[in-house]
Order: sequence, then structure tokens, then C-alpha cells
Amino acid sequence: MDVGIGLLAAASAVRRLRPDADLVLSSDPDGMSWGPRTPQDITTRALATAEAAAAHRPDALIVACNTATVHALPALRARFEPGLPVVGTVPAVKPAAAGGGPIAVWATPATTGSPYQRALIQEYADGVAVAEVPCPGLSDAVERADEAAVALAVAEAARRTPDDVAAVVLGCTHYELVAAHVRAAVRRPGRPAPVLHGSAGAVAVQTLRRTGLPPAPEAPAEGTLTVLHSGRAAALPPQALAYAEGRRLQALSPAR
Repeated sequence: MDVGIGLLAAASAVRRLRPDADLVLSSDPDGMSWGPRTPQDITTRALATAEAAAAHRPDALIVACNTATVHALPALRARFEPGLPVVGTVPAVKPAAAGGGPIAVWATPATTGSPYQRALIQEYADGVAVAEVPCPGLSDAVERADEAAVALAVAEAARRTPDDVAAVVLGCTHYELVAAHVRAAVRRPGRPAPVLHGSAGAVAVQTLRRTGLPPAPEAPAEGTLTVLHSGRAAALPPQALAYAEGRRLQALSPAR
């Protein structure tokens, strides 16, 4: 679940590990976007989006949204666990900092400098130089698959990123869809390319662990795909197919 197509990265990562998994993608286009909303409003909409997915009796619920994880994860877990495992999405500060830094954390303006992000940095990157880089407009541009707006937002964030960073944390699930653009923008002449750290792969692994299912990438590609827009049955939106993750899900998922 996510407000929009940011869930594609996690869904694609699950599909790689379990081609036989039936996936339900629940988003909230009626509530777009969640970022400017109050924490209470975000929680209300996240619960409704999760309820729509839970009606399909899944084995796990992935909160494929940093904003919803920050504000609504406790409420989601209180509502659904222990019967339905809930897996949140946390920016990959810990693995990025393990390399010794310096690192940059790209995130939405609402998340940048938040107590949530600062606590992650304090816990996992103590002693490592960390630059918090707000990326205004980037998630919205990705959501619209607006290439020009994506390029502009990425370039602006890259300009605010120190030249010496060894790693960049993609602190919004939408950013993982344009990782190639970010990688090109933050590379500096004469310096090693910074390593990008997303969350989708770790989220997929944690989801299988919580459900007790082993990875089986060799399984038959028989998993189905169900798409919900604010609780209504839908199809993958056109902008989802602008990204490799969306095209892969459509190509490998029988209609349901």
C-alpha cells in the first residue's frame, strides 16, 4: 500500500523473490498526496487504504510508503497484527552508514529534519557525516511520470548534495523508480560513484521472513495482480508503465 505508485518498487522486489505470489496493490489517488496532510489525516487514509487490501485476505501488508510508516505504522499494527503482519518502510540509513560515510539522505521536505529521520541518523549513523537533502517536488513528478519535472527536481537535489558523499539514501519509495537518474546526477568527475541505498529489497526479504515463506525466484510466474484505487478495482495507471518496475509487474502477472 502507498498513496500512489511508490509501491511499485517493493511489489517488483517481492515478485522477483516469489514469482508465484498473488499481489494486491492498494493506493489512494482520491487522497493524493499524503505529504501535506496532518498526521491524523494520514493515519485515517492509510487505514482505509490498508482495509481495502486486507479485504483480499493477504498473508502480509507492506506499507510501501515512508510517510505512512512515519505517521501510521503504530495504528496499522494495532489494527491488523498479530493476524496480519505489517511491514513498514524505513530509509536505509543503517546500511549506508555502515560504509563509513559521508552519506546523504534524500527525502521529502516533510520528512527531512523530522524527529523520525533524526532518530534514525542518531541511532545508525552516529559519528558519520550525514547531509539531509530535501527534494521538493520529486515524488510528485515521479507520480506523474513527468520526465522534465523529475530531471529538474533531481538536478536541484544533486546540487544540494555534498560532492564527497559515498552513499545516497533514497528516503522515499518513489525515488527508487528513478534511481538511474539520481545515480547519474550525483556522480562527480574524478570521484567514485556514490552507492544508492533503497529499501525495496530489504522490505521484500522482511515480508517473506514475517510470513515464513522462503525466497523461490525459480517458482513459476503464476502470481496474479490486483489493483485497488481508493478501494475500487482498477488497472495499473499509465504512469506506472513508464517505469521498469510497473512494466515488469504487468508482463509477469496474469489478469485477475
